[in-house]
Amino acid sequence: MNAPPLALSLGDPAGVGPEIVAAAWRALKSSGPAFFAVGDAAVIRAAGAPVAAISEPMEAAARFADALPVLDLPLTTKPAPGHPSPDAAPHVMRWIETAVVLALEGKAAGVVTAPIAKATLYEAGFKYPGHTEFIGALTASAPLPGARGPVMMLAAKDLRVALVTVHEPLARVPGLLTQDRIVATGLVLAEALRRDFGVAAPRIVVAGLNPHAGEGGALGREEIEIVAPAVETLRRRGIDIRGPRPADSLFHDAARAGYDAALCLYHDQALIPVKMLDFWGGVNLTLGLPVVRTSPDHGTAFDIAGQGVARADSLIAAIRLAADIAERRRAPA
Repeated sequence: MNAPPLALSLGDPAGVGPEIVAAAWRALKSSGPAFFAVGDAAVIRAAGAPVAAISEPMEAAARFADALPVLDLPLTTKPAPGHPSPDAAPHVMRWIETAVVLALEGKAAGVVTAPIAKATLYEAGFKYPGHTEFIGALTASAPLPGARGPVMMLAAKDLRVALVTVHEPLARVPGLLTQDRIVATGLVLAEALRRDFGVAAPRIVVAGLNPHAGEGGALGREEIEIVAPAVETLRRRGIDIRGPRPADSLFHDAARAGYDAALCLYHDQALIPVKMLDFWGGVNLTLGLPVVRTSPDHGTAFDIAGQGVARADSLIAAIRLAADIAERRRAPA
């Protein structure tokens, strides 16, 4: 039986989502992996892709080489590139939810999400910090063996980083770090490396919070009182994990060869090395969910929307990675 296609939610229709979705289809139409968009077909057509309206995901593979298959859930008002509107927010949320439900039902191999504008969604009553938490809530009742996320990972070339805290003000991070939170994130990360990346014996390194990983307590005690005990707990759980290590020496070429993923404690600690290594091709993915979910590692880029200059590298990488992970999950254990 052929694998189902990926579901790709369109994101904010006033951002670069429509044009990078169209560009991704042009890049992949001959080779795959096949996907279908969940969104407004007219918006995608205006972005430069021929569209094939479908009523069921199973129709997508046969149409993919000639046109971008779209599960058409139209907007009620026409979007203006570069000018987000709260009128679109309920539709954006519906597109995401539809893609996730199709993945839960096995009709889509996984979910790829084009960028959203959180501020616009908040105006419409969106109650989640972002995609990651929303999809976590949508899938919360579905079964998943082992540790549960959602945990955010970024992947670029040979670097994978997972985050203990995500979109938090830096001043709040030390107070949010607990042994339990680090242990829970580490368990999800280790299981995802085995299940989703095929790493039989994952090697994980943990970044310190403070300069020089606290310098033995002289520059902060979080490493001694919180991070190191959490690492020891994970080690007792059978995980090959080291740290805390100074973050400023974790990401050069030789260091990356010594681990399969780095566990980072806050947003910029993880995202700066990813974007330095591969600014255009990094992928955001969510670990510890019963569905596969990836996303490009960039936002809506309203300032260039509709100008035809947005690059689809990151979205293409996200589609390919989602297909790879879905294939691994389908493979016999």
